[in-house]
Amino acid sequence: MKPVIIFRHAAVEGPGFLAQFLDAHQIPWQLLKIDQGENLPTSIADYSGVVLMGGPMSVHDDLPWIAPVLGLIREAYALDIPLLGHCLGGQLISQALGGQVTLNPIKEIGWGDVSPTAAPEAKAWFGDQAHFLAFHWHGETFTPPPAATPLLVSPYCENQAYAIGKHLALQCHIEMTEQMVLDWCRVGADEIQAAAASPGVQQVADITAALSANVAVLQKTAERVYTQWIRGLKA
Repeated sequence: MKPVIIFRHAAVEGPGFLAQFLDAHQIPWQLLKIDQGENLPTSIADYSGVVLMGGPMSVHDDLPWIAPVLGLIREAYALDIPLLGHCLGGQLISQALGGQVTLNPIKEIGWGDVSPTAAPEAKAWFGDQAHFLAFHWHGETFTPPPAATPLLVSPYCENQAYAIGKHLALQCHIEMTEQMVLDWCRVGADEIQAAAASPGVQQVADITAALSANVAVLQKTAERVYTQWIRGLKA
């Protein structure tokens, strides 16, 4: 099988549990470290799937890699190579495929419930659960592109996920490990303090209070989502 390519945009925002999942299923993958200036591929045709991780930047920032990445997303979509976006990654997919990325009314940092929509596609991705606890760290949000089906909502963000067939974009984070949560809290401590007045922002003590239990439950959801996603991988 061709490898899955994973675009990393920040050193602490790697594939996390997704990497463990791919290894457990013996699916080859390649990490492209945009944060370290690694060169983008000229084509996406040599990969079985495309994953885009999170990052602190905006899709509207004047960064040299954004336009080429948007082009690779469009190429993957045209070739029916499944896309999977986490937070910034989901926003990049929206930007590439005709959605919009704007400020979310409320900044979200920490743990918060998300609920699947009534769409049949939501059940295919997330099962029968009425809601689950996801991890959040975003100030912007996306709108679903044309032909997309909204999959998740939350009290502070109308669009938490959408799918277009085998392609999935998430605003929330399901890839978290305990170490990633701790690293983000360390790196983002000033951001948490600056946004303390937001009802969608938790303090570090609250984020880490039941860390092991929250991550364990989240990874069960991630396992289901990633299992559905790899069904679409190109041979």
